[in-house]
Amino acid sequence: MDMSTDTAWEEWGRRDPYYGVITDPKFRNAGINDQARQEFFESGRWHVGHVLETIRRHIDPQFNPTSVLDFGCGVGRVLIPFAAVAREVIGLDVSPSMLLEAKRNCDEHCVTNAHLQLSDDTLSTLAGSFDLIHSCIVFQHIPVERGRSIFFKLLQHLIPGGVGALQLTYSKACFAATNGIAPALQLEPPNQLVASDVDPEIQMNPYNMNSILFMMQESGVTRFYTEFSDHGGELGVFLFFKKPV
Repeated sequence: MDMSTDTAWEEWGRRDPYYGVITDPKFRNAGINDQARQEFFESGRWHVGHVLETIRRHIDPQFNPTSVLDFGCGVGRVLIPFAAVAREVIGLDVSPSMLLEAKRNCDEHCVTNAHLQLSDDTLSTLAGSFDLIHSCIVFQHIPVERGRSIFFKLLQHLIPGGVGALQLTYSKACFAATNGIAPALQLEPPNQLVASDVDPEIQMNPYNMNSILFMMQESGVTRFYTEFSDHGGELGVFLFFKKPV
């Protein structure tokens, strides 16, 4: 089983955590300044606002989360604004270095209701259930077999009536000639966004959405709302759904 992505993510957390989350040169450790950090966290506040607005518009008009799980929390970009609207927030990440930076950021923003936990494929540190489980730009970096298993386990931690807001990639823009389906013998481009002698690898793994939708329906979900995402040609879907009571 490919565990290299966990090692690479820890390297990003140790070397260049903000760029590891958003691959824009302004967030590189060597040059990040106060203005760039402010922009980084402002993007998280915008994202949380958009997630909540989307849920209220398409899933549950009265939705106000009290317990939130952010899977793949990184340095706390969206964890911190979620903590401003919920009673309790849990951030899970496989990188101890990312969690350490997230703790520093929580302290800097005077966040006292966020708890940070080291993640693994079985979610062994996670207890209890949540009325919102969120993950964005995370599953794409996890090998598909492992990611599917984690997705299923996350569904088990959603309370009846709770909402999932989970984003995954499903194809690449370069496969337009085959309607998004990778040619059987396709070797290029590789499933990675960054790989060099300096940077750790960032895998970009597309998921077969049949298996994801099957798990959702098997868990009792009867309808969902989706938005498409496109990060540099990595095509994805952001799924919003409610677990039935």
